[in-house]
Amino acid sequence: MSSCNEKNSFSSANTQTEDVKVFDRDKTIGYFKRCLEFLPKPYESSDTHRMTLAFYSLSGLDLLGVLETEFTQERINNWIDWIYAQQILPDENNPELNERICGFRGSPFSGLPYNPNGCRASRLPFDASNLAMTYTALTSLLILGDDLSRVDKSAIINAMKYLQKDDGSFTQTYQGMESDMRFVYCACAISYMLNDFSGINIDKVVQYIKESQSYDYGIGQGPGLESHGGSTFCAIASLYLLNKLDEGLLSKDKTIFWLISRQESGFQGRANKPPDTCYSFWIGASLMVCFSYLLIIVYIIPFLCLFIVNYSYYKLKILDSFEFIDYDQNYNFLMTTRSFGGFSKWPGSYPDVMHTYMGVAGLSLMEESKKLDPALNISLKARKNLLKCVFKSE
Repeated sequence: MSSCNEKNSFSSANTQTEDVKVFDRDKTIGYFKRCLEFLPKPYESSDTHRMTLAFYSLSGLDLLGVLETEFTQERINNWIDWIYAQQILPDENNPELNERICGFRGSPFSGLPYNPNGCRASRLPFDASNLAMTYTALTSLLILGDDLSRVDKSAIINAMKYLQKDDGSFTQTYQGMESDMRFVYCACAISYMLNDFSGINIDKVVQYIKESQSYDYGIGQGPGLESHGGSTFCAIASLYLLNKLDEGLLSKDKTIFWLISRQESGFQGRANKPPDTCYSFWIGASLMVCFSYLLIIVYIIPFLCLFIVNYSYYKLKILDSFEFIDYDQNYNFLMTTRSFGGFSKWPGSYPDVMHTYMGVAGLSLMEESKKLDPALNISLKARKNLLKCVFKSE
């Protein structure tokens, strides 16, 4: 881990190095490949979220740089067709009939016939698009090298208008019960990837994020809720994608301090909680996105009196705040959660596909695998594909 020490001059002198495992790429590649083929019985309840489970494996293999070498183009094309088969398109005869549910569902749970060109006739109960599934469908298509030519962009953007609530938050599906920062992020990321923000009220989103910032300058799932690493990422990434980072954060420096304070060995999601693998990405990516200005204040205390003798602001030129973490401690913690090729939530637990992906993404932030775009949570290769096919830029 000498490379980590060279990258991070702030590493703790007390870094624990004994009995630390080394990241075994081949076993993790095998784990993701197995998850693409079949999943254990406990995943049955997540069948409607199969799109997101597939994203974890596809993006993980992409970050490990083996997606094209491990699978044939025919196999990749089959996955692309399966993703498009989950797209709910406007009704051909009367688009208003289902315009509020257009987008991507998470799996073919409704039992409708397979059609790689999408579905236009679905108005079955509970068969509607889902913001999180639409986000992971688009990111997976980009990862697989698709040009998004079969995506009905206008239908997705129009459907999002019906998902935003008066307080600025979003529900995950039409007439859904949950609305919080997770779906704010999904809406912003979808809008960014489709290069169209007309489906969201940006001012309401920014205000919702402002009101969700806590006394400690972390950010909760909504106003008055506890600061949380996942929702802080969703808020910061949303503001970044909206180009509203300076406007939306009440204090960038204090939010960065809250984020950095989440590291014990790995990162915890909330104060007084144990470290958890996934927060190596949620917290780490937030620090990647969030740039800082330092306020330096020098105090002198002669004769029990406090005097501020000098202060100045130093602009840190695109200073990546992630550099303030202890690389070695984070890496070592992640290695303690590895087993059977995957990563678990905590040491001693069984691995799962979500934490395995988040572990690899956390390693990517430390340049232990292919680099990723922290705001969209996709590889730089997938982002390059986005720039090419949507923004028409090489």
